[in-house]
Amino acid sequence: MRPLLYGTFWIGISLAIIIAPFLVLLIGPIPPGRGFWREFSVGLGFMGLSMMGLQFFLTGRFKYLTSPYGIDVVYHFHRQISTIAFALILLHPLIIFISTPITLSLLNPISAPWWMGSGTAALLALAILILTSIKRKELAIRYEPWRLTHGFLSIVMVALSVIHIEGVGYYVQGPLKRWFWIGLVITWIFSLVYVRIIKPIWMLKRPYTIEEIIRERGKTWTLVLRPEGHLGISFKPGQFAWLTVGKSPFAIREHPFSFSSSAMNSEKVEISIKELGDFTSTIGEIPPGTRAYLDAPYGTFTTDRHTAPGYVFIVGGVGISPIISILRTLADRHEKRSLLLFYSSKTWEEVTFREELENLTRRLNLRVVHTLTNPAEDWEGERGRISAEMMARYLPENRVDCEYFVCGPDPMQMAVKEALEELGLPLEKVQSESFNYI
Repeated sequence: MRPLLYGTFWIGISLAIIIAPFLVLLIGPIPPGRGFWREFSVGLGFMGLSMMGLQFFLTGRFKYLTSPYGIDVVYHFHRQISTIAFALILLHPLIIFISTPITLSLLNPISAPWWMGSGTAALLALAILILTSIKRKELAIRYEPWRLTHGFLSIVMVALSVIHIEGVGYYVQGPLKRWFWIGLVITWIFSLVYVRIIKPIWMLKRPYTIEEIIRERGKTWTLVLRPEGHLGISFKPGQFAWLTVGKSPFAIREHPFSFSSSAMNSEKVEISIKELGDFTSTIGEIPPGTRAYLDAPYGTFTTDRHTAPGYVFIVGGVGISPIISILRTLADRHEKRSLLLFYSSKTWEEVTFREELENLTRRLNLRVVHTLTNPAEDWEGERGRISAEMMARYLPENRVDCEYFVCGPDPMQMAVKEALEELGLPLEKVQSESFNYI
């Protein structure tokens, strides 16, 4: 199935899952004494809960579900739809309180029934989950504790919501409604079991050994991983893996990093990581021989998905990692098409893979344009950030037909996309990747 049709298919399935609880609500007689606004608010709450349950699949790294879109789109959608779900769930009690003020007494924790306390706790858990996700950096919450808390609150919120529905009782009466909710809960449990038990068991049987750690320029380290007792993994150049180092694959301490090695080498894989804090600041201290696990491959940021007469790569900082994988792979494939790389760095000494890029210009039809934001006085190359004016000086005549790959910090990506649009280049030919939402 083509990616567009495949993606449309899963969007349709997702919409059906979200709307289904609302439609099931209409089956059977309306409980006595419950007006339109109360039933409408319940429908909104059901839709919001269904959206939250859907997130277990969306973030569960089911490749068949996420492959048509790419990691950026999936996690951006995850953030947006979770916020919408929170709004729908919040509207559920607000509409009831406004339409029937007497129900405000249910907020009294002493006199309120247990199922009301469960619903209130679920809403509070969801509010904390959303707040800590949106404001994680401002709140200075480290990635690993946040990820552990995020998963825990998600499970607690959904479980308490289901308990709330069961306690109210009106909406699980009748075999059809009851089996619908049982089926929905079973699918959510299956997702959790697959992600937290089945997949780690599979990874446990396919370990890797960190054979070597190479110090690169620009505070970057390359981990060389060799498969232990298996044939390794196949990936497309530009894709990434979830890496767990020195821990069991059951531990929630995995991090996403792009492959930097050639996809043509199945004997070992390389992952290049820049020191940016938390886990990455200790990469250079990992002793060779340490066991590691990979959940891979993921991502659509690859030239293998896009046929074009030439490729243009626009990179900032650590964004070079997936690009060097693409270039190494193309060199091993004896690629003849035109390739152009814009590479922005702070200083000449911090240009990661500087020497290898020079070597690749002799193996490929590749031109590398370096630009430095903090150059030495004697630097004769491009200066400053990548701009439309700078790119216009180097882009080929068939620039409209080329495919563009942008990777780097988010502000840099936004600026580059604006520059490409200024040059009249169609944005559907611009591919980008960022791990900002992870």
